[in-house]
Amino acid sequence: MGRIRKPSQAEKIYKYMSTHKNGITALKALDYCSCIDLAGRIRDLREQGYEINSEYINVKNRKGEKCRIKRYWLA
Repeated sequence: MGRIRKPSQAEKIYKYMSTHKNGITALKALDYCSCIDLAGRIRDLREQGYEINSEYINVKNRKGEKCRIKRYWLA
């Protein structure tokens, strides 16, 4: 009987971005697939030929302080 391969973090992130047009941030990636290195998985996807856009967005952290985070989405 063959083993069923679990999807990689990069595959999960691609799937998330393909169904969520607003893209993904590091916090969402951590929550969605326990991915700590989102930038690394995005690099992996880009090396596989996927076109991924990114931008910094301004948000407030848990303390209500302004900060910038990066958001990625499929082109």
